[in-house]
Amino acid sequence: MNYIVLGVLEYSSIAIGIKALDEMVKIAPIKIIEARTICPGKYIIIFTGDVASVEYSYKKGYEIGKNFIVDNLFLPMVHEDVIPAISNIIKIDEWNSIGIIETNSVISSIEAADAAAKTGGIKIIEIRLAIGFGGKSYVKLIGNLDEVQAAMEAGTLKAKAKNLLCMETIIPKPHMEIKPFFMQI
Repeated sequence: MNYIVLGVLEYSSIAIGIKALDEMVKIAPIKIIEARTICPGKYIIIFTGDVASVEYSYKKGYEIGKNFIVDNLFLPMVHEDVIPAISNIIKIDEWNSIGIIETNSVISSIEAADAAAKTGGIKIIEIRLAIGFGGKSYVKLIGNLDEVQAAMEAGTLKAKAKNLLCMETIIPKPHMEIKPFFMQI
């Protein structure tokens, strides 16, 4: 069975983040999904690969930046919708009930998206990560109203547990006029 594994390390130091990135790719064959500065002046590394490679790289990145780690995530069975939606809009034809989970950190939005997707019946269409939002991130999802409500409950529970939920909203019957704005980058 092919597992989708996700590792995320968020640093308070850009220099340490870049140093950790270099060491992480040297220790194991991982695929970097995102590695960049984020607001407000932090550095994020999001990566995937096989379980052992992600675990080795994760431990190395943590060891290098331990005094500068803001948050971290090692998720060995991430939902398949999560990685493609990180910093991308997934184009879909469906226009049904929509949900938005806004968090105060990158990792809490990824955790919220994973929990929401695992609830089932919805599609994660975007996970926007802390660039130009003062450190906030958000998740957009779409589906039937009852499924969106269940997914939102599961996703917001993760963010609330860390006290990082900023806001959540469900729009049961969104007007067609807002679709191009909801679906844009």
